[in-house]
Amino acid sequence: MSPPARQRAVVSRRGAERWSHGHPWIFASDVTHGPPEPGLVVVEDARGKFLGQALCSPTSEIRLRLLERTERTVDAAWWEERLRGAVGRRAGIDATAYRVVHGEGDGLPSLVVDRYDRWIVAQLLSAGLETMRADILAAVRRVLAPEGILLRNDAPVRRHEALSEGVELVGGDVPKEVEVREGDVRYLAAPWTGQKTGAFLDQRANRMRAGELAVPGGQALDCFAYHGSFALHLARRSAQVMALDASAEALARGARNAALNGLTNIRWDEGDAFEALRALERARTRFETIVVDPPAFAKAKSAVPQALRGYREINLRAMKLLTTGGVLVTASSSFHVRRAEFLEAVTAAAQDSGRTLVLVEHLGQGSDHPEVLTVPETGYLKGVVLRASD
Repeated sequence: MSPPARQRAVVSRRGAERWSHGHPWIFASDVTHGPPEPGLVVVEDARGKFLGQALCSPTSEIRLRLLERTERTVDAAWWEERLRGAVGRRAGIDATAYRVVHGEGDGLPSLVVDRYDRWIVAQLLSAGLETMRADILAAVRRVLAPEGILLRNDAPVRRHEALSEGVELVGGDVPKEVEVREGDVRYLAAPWTGQKTGAFLDQRANRMRAGELAVPGGQALDCFAYHGSFALHLARRSAQVMALDASAEALARGARNAALNGLTNIRWDEGDAFEALRALERARTRFETIVVDPPAFAKAKSAVPQALRGYREINLRAMKLLTTGGVLVTASSSFHVRRAEFLEAVTAAAQDSGRTLVLVEHLGQGSDHPEVLTVPETGYLKGVVLRASD
């Protein structure tokens, strides 16, 4: 059982206002008094008024993360209740791989819990949260009953918390590869070595939607295909899919995923997407369905201008390859590029293309990655579906 929150932190008026305005973080500059060790603390304002209980990270710029607004004891039963609530909010997801806890999006700051069929991969991303590891893992075992639990604590953000980085098996056994299902598609996730916790779970709903929107019997192009997650869905309706990625290793895994689904209509092409799309344009190749889902172009705020140029250019090239009536699904996972900025870049590409592109729908994160309006850090994935009307 985690110890009760006996340590105390005092925050400024500005820090208290962040909580009252719906954001769970209080930065170091707004903490006037705090303990030297990480853990759960009682937070008060300068007049001694109780504000809540928070996870404290003494070496981090994000010093306090709101966990509980009342004086209720945060123990194993508390974590179990919160975890059951998160599980209930995921009811009806048509997949065996999805996010069970999305940190601040589920009111559990710095905690990530992902399900891969019968196994769990989790991340503890703050020093304060690490002190509650035993109760968190106990709740995961009781609520989710996994065959194994893996901690993917190799995220660079842990450096800011003065925490070690690594991958740790903390219960049962977790395979190197796990076969999971996403709608009617199956693919292999890599919990130990794959991106994030083993796969890009945040695009699950958009991949399934792209499969629904693919023009039946048409030619499809999946740019930045990685392991072919979009290509697999496109191939169920398209006559032929070209899956393009710069990594031969990633494409080889994609080919294995295609074989897993009995799909023989995907061509795996290695190459730079920008150069390849220019070459396809010169060859007058056309596609009925195109997906543009690049890695994050802006890892920092300073990279946003260059990222926007990249989004404009790659979408321009894709638009030029669309047939009349063709569908373009385009997305950005760059947190620092806001939704309006991304849409402006796509609009500029449409203007440059000379095509008429109709906005069909907006895309975002799936229900397992909830985005809280007052916590912009919970939302980073944005996209649109466009149809060429000429």
